[in-house]
Amino acid sequence: MTEPLLYEISSPGRRGCRLPQPDVQREELPAGFLRDDLPLPEVSEMDLVRHYVHLSQLNHAVDTGFYPLGSCTMKYNPRVNEAISHLPGFTQLHPLQPPDTVQGALVLLYELQEFLGEISGFPGISLQPAAGAHGEMTGVLIMRKALYDRGETQRNVILVPDSAHGTNPATTTMSGLKVVQIASDAAGNVDLDALRVHLSDQVVGLMLTNPNTLGLFDEQVLEVTRLVHEAGGLVYGDGANLNAMLGICKPADLGFDVMHFNLHKTFGTPHGGGGPGAGPVGVTAELATFLPGPIVVEQEDEESPFLTWHVPEKSIGPVKSFYGNFGVLVRAYTYIRMLGAEGLRRVAENAVLNANYLLSRIRGVYPLPYDRTCMHEFVVEGRIEGAPDVRALDISKRLMDYGFHPPTNYFPLIVPEALMIEPTETESKETLDAFAEALLKIAEEAREDPELLHNAPHTTPLGRLDEVRASHPKTMRLCYTQEC
Repeated sequence: MTEPLLYEISSPGRRGCRLPQPDVQREELPAGFLRDDLPLPEVSEMDLVRHYVHLSQLNHAVDTGFYPLGSCTMKYNPRVNEAISHLPGFTQLHPLQPPDTVQGALVLLYELQEFLGEISGFPGISLQPAAGAHGEMTGVLIMRKALYDRGETQRNVILVPDSAHGTNPATTTMSGLKVVQIASDAAGNVDLDALRVHLSDQVVGLMLTNPNTLGLFDEQVLEVTRLVHEAGGLVYGDGANLNAMLGICKPADLGFDVMHFNLHKTFGTPHGGGGPGAGPVGVTAELATFLPGPIVVEQEDEESPFLTWHVPEKSIGPVKSFYGNFGVLVRAYTYIRMLGAEGLRRVAENAVLNANYLLSRIRGVYPLPYDRTCMHEFVVEGRIEGAPDVRALDISKRLMDYGFHPPTNYFPLIVPEALMIEPTETESKETLDAFAEALLKIAEEAREDPELLHNAPHTTPLGRLDEVRASHPKTMRLCYTQEC
């Protein structure tokens, strides 16, 4: 049975809920905020609930199927994290409470700072940034202020490898600095010759994603960081792919000066539409004085609370109201405490094992631009020998007919027809085999019946959408009315 549209069953005067009489004085709504051209359907509560439940059942989610998007890392968030974050002792706090009334929350934040510092090797940690890209911008602002503090105000360039995370150039521009792209070499590492050409006293530093978006660990990372430091610059580490290194190596030991943590990518907090993010920043001891505050510190005065708030002396200033997204930090703390040091290392080992196993299943059928052992993800080309007209988009659309969410398409940009695949540590061998078999079957279909792929998907409620038209403002407006 096809679910009827709300507009088809709308009846004047029907309501989904009834609100109690207000206990305050009624006021007229501002005329400028009222609209006459918004014909919302009038339906009962049951009809409304069925409508939204039906829509939810059309969505693909990690609770219903494999979700191999590359560079997104963690997909499954353990339910225990959610349960802990909803404890009344956490949810009923107010950020303006005196420190001596919230010592439990401060202990959690202080220990999370310590955990992240131990995992990364950075002695200075701020939990305040609200997302990964927000953490990036915070880190770049710290680098810029540290160099300005030295009197090197002429530095205004950030070097960004072409294999970097996609937000790095935007972060640089938003920070008031200039972007210079650095090419990759034939092995997928930063090209050292290209790097040397651009190093000068104009350079604030380099933003390096390691492992990079090709899913490869830079084999020359120690030389890269040494060259940047010799030129007087600093090295920013994009922590988006940290879960490939957990418990195995520390970014600070590789020569990074600053790094952000994507808690939603590495430490079990909601991702994407699942809730707000958190992008804590770690720095070397030399840069700790520039961290945004407040951060949690031990109180030296024995008569005061054990833990309290502190703003570093040369702080770049707050980057968010209060202390960060506390509920997200609770989830990350729970995840780390549940797994412990050995469990975190297994996360990295299993993520890398799963990625290499899946790659081994499709190697030779899908071209591999950089034929090396991958880390937690890998990138192949969505091009099939014997099917010249089939593209990565066709392959991804056909995967939907097999019940799989498509991988990331067309990123990184340095790989033609890129398919960026990340299985994560939580998927079973059976799931990976089923996904590999689907990809191999699609390759056969591409050679035998390419039109099957060109017209995919065939089993979804809607076929291939006109994405340009769908994003047009007029079309988007119509989709909220009966005309859509």
